[in-house]
Amino acid sequence: MSKHMDMLLKARDDQLSSISKAINSTEIPVKEKHARRIILGTHREKGAFTFWSYALGFTFPSSSILCWKFCHVLHKILRDGHRNVLQDCTRHYSSMVEIGEIWGNLHDRYGQLVTLYSKLLCTKLKFHTKHGDIPANLEITDEELERAAGTDINNVFQLSVEVFDYMDAELRLAETVLRQLNSSLAMTTLTSSQCRLAPLIQVIQDCSHLYHFAVKLLFKLHACLPADTLQGHRDRFHDQFHKLKNFFNRAKEMIYFKRLIQIPKLPESPPNFLHAASLAKHVKPVVVIPNEDEPEMQDDDDDEPEPLIEVDNVTTSSVTTSSVQAQPQQVDIFDQTFGPPNGGFDDRDLQIETLKRELELLRAELERVKAEAQRYITQLKSQINSLEAELEEQRAQKQRALVENEQLRMELEATRRRNTEHESLQTTFIEAEKRAQATEQRYNKLKEKHTELVSSHAELLRKSADTVKMLSVTQQTQEEVERTKQQLTFEMDRIKQESDMKMEEQRFEVERVKRELEEKMAEVTRIKATLQSSEKTSEQINSSMTALQTEKERLMRSVSEKEAELSSLRQTAQLQQSSLQQERDKTSRELGELQGKLKEKTSQEEKMKQKLLEEQFALLQGTITEAETIIQDAIAKLDDPLHIRCTSSPDYLISRAEAALGSIDKVKKGHADYLRNMSDAGTLLRSLTQFSHLTADTIVNGSATAHMAPTDHADKLTENCRSCGTQSLLFLGEMKSKATLQKADPATIRIIIQKILHLGQELRPKGLDVRQEELGDLVDKEMAATSAAIEEAVRRIDEMMSQARKDTTGVKLEVNERILFSCTDLMKAIRMLVIASTDLQKEIVEGGRGAATIREFYAKNSRWTEGLISAAKAVGWGATEMVESADKVVLHTGKYEELIVCSHEIAASTAQLVAASKVKADRHSKKLTKLQHASRHVNEMAANVVASTKTGQEHLEDKDTMDFSGLSLIKLKKEEMESQVKVLELESMLDNERLRLGELRKKHYEIAGVPLDQLAEGNGETSSLVNPVTMSPKPLKPSLMKKPPLAQKPNIPPKNQFAYSFK
Repeated sequence: MSKHMDMLLKARDDQLSSISKAINSTEIPVKEKHARRIILGTHREKGAFTFWSYALGFTFPSSSILCWKFCHVLHKILRDGHRNVLQDCTRHYSSMVEIGEIWGNLHDRYGQLVTLYSKLLCTKLKFHTKHGDIPANLEITDEELERAAGTDINNVFQLSVEVFDYMDAELRLAETVLRQLNSSLAMTTLTSSQCRLAPLIQVIQDCSHLYHFAVKLLFKLHACLPADTLQGHRDRFHDQFHKLKNFFNRAKEMIYFKRLIQIPKLPESPPNFLHAASLAKHVKPVVVIPNEDEPEMQDDDDDEPEPLIEVDNVTTSSVTTSSVQAQPQQVDIFDQTFGPPNGGFDDRDLQIETLKRELELLRAELERVKAEAQRYITQLKSQINSLEAELEEQRAQKQRALVENEQLRMELEATRRRNTEHESLQTTFIEAEKRAQATEQRYNKLKEKHTELVSSHAELLRKSADTVKMLSVTQQTQEEVERTKQQLTFEMDRIKQESDMKMEEQRFEVERVKRELEEKMAEVTRIKATLQSSEKTSEQINSSMTALQTEKERLMRSVSEKEAELSSLRQTAQLQQSSLQQERDKTSRELGELQGKLKEKTSQEEKMKQKLLEEQFALLQGTITEAETIIQDAIAKLDDPLHIRCTSSPDYLISRAEAALGSIDKVKKGHADYLRNMSDAGTLLRSLTQFSHLTADTIVNGSATAHMAPTDHADKLTENCRSCGTQSLLFLGEMKSKATLQKADPATIRIIIQKILHLGQELRPKGLDVRQEELGDLVDKEMAATSAAIEEAVRRIDEMMSQARKDTTGVKLEVNERILFSCTDLMKAIRMLVIASTDLQKEIVEGGRGAATIREFYAKNSRWTEGLISAAKAVGWGATEMVESADKVVLHTGKYEELIVCSHEIAASTAQLVAASKVKADRHSKKLTKLQHASRHVNEMAANVVASTKTGQEHLEDKDTMDFSGLSLIKLKKEEMESQVKVLELESMLDNERLRLGELRKKHYEIAGVPLDQLAEGNGETSSLVNPVTMSPKPLKPSLMKKPPLAQKPNIPPKNQFAYSFK
C-alpha cells in the first residue's frame, strides 16, 4: 500500500513538473513529452484537478506567451485527456473568459491570439457541454452523429448553426496566426514561429471533423426543407469551405507541418446540396498524425526517465558487509558466468522475461500500426485517383466551355444586331411586369404571414418541450425521495439489529458474573465450615485461619468489585437503550418529514400535470385559431375581385386535393393520439397546421381553376370550395372546445375534397393517351426519334445523289443535284434546330423543377410536354415525307408541288417546336437566342428548297409556243370559251379544296387534343401552344392555318368590236 502511494506521489510530482516546464513565458513550442505526461496524469486521476490546481497559480496578466501556451496545453488535454476533463474545465469557464478579456484590451500580438484562442476554447466547452454525445476530440461515426442530431429537423437546424459557429472560431484563430507570420516575414524553422504554429495542429484536427459534420447535416436539412430556406446555410458553408481550403493549402506548404501531421486534401468545389446524389461523392477528410517521437535533446533540468519495470529491493541479512566488500569482483564474475548459486532466482531474469513480453506486445502494436497506415494509404490513393478523374473531367468541360464561348460570342454579335427589332416589344412587357410585381407583393405578404405562423408554431413547440423537461425533473425528484426513504428504512433495521446484538452480549456478560459470584459464595461457605471444624480440633491451624481470613477478605473485595462492574454494565446498557430510543425517535421524525415532502412533491407533480394539460390545450387552441384564420382568408378569396384574374391548371388542383386528403388522415391519427394522451399534442398540432395550409391551398386553386372552366363545372367547383371552407371551420370549431373535442370528425371535409378532386379530373384536357409519369421518358424518346429520322433522311438523300449521278446527265443531273443539295442543307439546319431545342428544354427543366425530379416536372406541366411531343413528331414526319417526295421527283414519278408543300410543312413544324420550347424559356436565355437563330436558318433553307424546286421545274418543263396563226376566228373563239370554262372549273375545284383543307385542319386539331370549343380554355401554357406566336404584339394565325399562295387568274383580253359584231 505504501509503495502504491509512493508511486502516485511520484506521478503527481512528475505531472506538476511537466506543467511548469510546458507552460512558461519562454517563446518556444510546448514539448510533446511534457504534454503527454500531463495527458497521462488526467487519465491517471480521472480528471484535471491537479492541472487546474497548479494553473490557477499562474500570473496570466503578466505574460501573453504564458497565456498562449496555457491555452495550447488546455486544448490538448480537452482533446486527448480523460472524459471528465470537460467537466473540470467547465467549472473554470469564467477564468478563461477573463483571460480573453484582459488581453483583448491590450495591443499585443500574442494578446490578440490569446483573445481568439480563449473564445475558441469557450465555444468548444459550450458546444460539448450541450451535446454530451459528441466527445471533445470530435471522433464519432456517422451513425452516432445521426443519433446526436435526432429526428427533429429544428434540432438539426440548430446543431448545424452551432457547428458553423464552432468552425468560424477555429478559422479566425488560424487566419490570424498565418497573417501575423506573413506580416513579420518569419520562418517556420524559428522557435518563435513554431510557438505560434504548434496549436494549429489541433485546429486542423478539429476542422476536418467539423467540415464532415457540416456536410452531413446540410444534406440532411436539404432532404427535409426547401432549398430557398437553406440559402443562408449554403452561402455560409461556401465561405467556410474556401477559407478552410486556403488554410489547408498554406499549411501544406510549411516545412513545420510536414513532419508532424498529414493534412487532408479538400475537393476543388464544395458539394452540391441541391442534388442528393452528390452525398455519395463526399469523402470524409482524414488527418493522420505520424507515430514518431519528436527529436528532442535531453535537457539538463528534465526528469530522469521512468523505469520500465519496478524491481523490489532484496535484502540479504546472512551476508555481512565485510564479506561483500572483501570479494565484490569474484561474486560478480561467478554470477555472470554460472548464474546465481544453488539455483536461486535472479532479478535480471525477471527483467529479461518482462522485456521480452513487452517486445512481443510492441511488435504486435507495430504490425497493427503498419496495417492501419496501409489502409490509410489505400484510401488516400483512391481519393487521388478520383480527384485526378475529376480534374480530367474539369479540363474537358473547360475545353467545351471555350468552344461554347466562341459560339456565344458570335451569337452575341448577331443578338446586338437584332436588339433594335425588340425595342417595340418593351412597352407590352412593362405592363406585364407591373402586374407580376403586384402579384409578387401579394405573395410576399402571404409568405411573411406564413413565416410568422411557422415561428409561432415553433415557439409553442419549444414551450411544450420545456414543460416535458420540467415533468421529467419532477419524476426524477420523486424517484430520489423513494430511494432516500428506502435507505432510511434499511439504516433503521441495521441499527435495530446492532442494538439487539449488544443487549444480548450484555445479558450474557451479567449471567456469567452472577455464576462466578455464586461459585465464590459457595467456596466461602465451604471455607467457613472448614474453619469451624479446624478451631475445635487444633490450635495449630490458627496460622492457616489467618491465611484463610485474608483470603476471605480478598474474595470479598473481589465480589464487591464484580458487583461494581455489574452496576456499571447495567448503567451502560441503560445509556445505550436511551440513545437507541432517541435514535428511533429522530428516525421517525425524519421519516415523517420525508413523507410530508413526498406528499408535497406528489401534489406539485399533479399540479404540473394539470398545468401541462392546460398548456397543451392552449397550444391546440392557438393552432386552431391560426388555422381558422388561414381558411377564412382562403374563403375570402372566392369573392375577391382581384382573385378573378388568377388562374390555375386542373393538374395542380388535383395534386393539392390529393395532398389535402393525406393531411386529413394525419389529422385523424393525431386526434386519436391526443385523446389517448392529452399531455402530448405535438402530432395533432403539426397535422392541423399542414391540414389548414393544404385545405386553404385547395380552396384557392379550386377557385382559380373555376375561372378557366365551363360554366357548369365552374359553379360546382366554386360551391364545393365554399362548402369545404365552411365544413373545415365547423370541424376546427369542434376541436377548439373540450365539450365537442371527442366527437369532432373530418369525414364531411373528405367527401367534399373528393368531389373537388373528381371535378379536377373531369377538367383535365384529353391529351395523349400516356400516363403522367411516362411523359418525361416520351419527350426524350420523341426527340431521339426525330434526330434519328433526320439522320436517316440525310443518308437517303446521299444515296439518291449517288444514284442520280449514275442515271442522269446534263440539265436533269444539274436540277436533281441542286434540289438534293438544298434538301441536305435543310436537313442539317433541322438537326441543329433539334439540338438547340433539346439544350433549351434541359435548361428549362433544370431551372424550373427545383427540388422535384424531371418526371415530376413533366407531369406537372403536362400540356406543355404534350406540345413538345407533338411538335417533335411533326418535325420527324415532315423530314421523312420530304425524303419520299424528293425521291419521287428525282425518279420522275412525283410532282414538284409535293416537295414544295413538304418544305412548307417542315417550316411550320419547326415553328411549332420553337414556340413550344419558347413558352417556358427565359427571354434573356442565350440558348433561346440560339434556337431562334436556328429557326430562321431552317426557314431560309426551306425557302432555298422551294426556290431550287421551282427553278428546276421551269428548266425541265417543255414550254410550247402558242401559235394561233392557223386558227380561224371561230376556232379562236371556241378555244377561248373552252379556256374560260376550264378556268372556272379550276377555280371551283380550288375553292372546294380550300374548304376540304380547312376541315382537315379542324380534324387535325381535334385529334391532337385541342378541340375548337376549348382553344380559349386551359392555363397559360396551353394557350401558348395553340397559338405559338402569342408573345408578339400582333397575334397571327398559326402557320398551319395560313392559306398557301394561290395562282392568279389569267388575264383575259377584252373582246374586240369585231367579235361582238360577228356574234
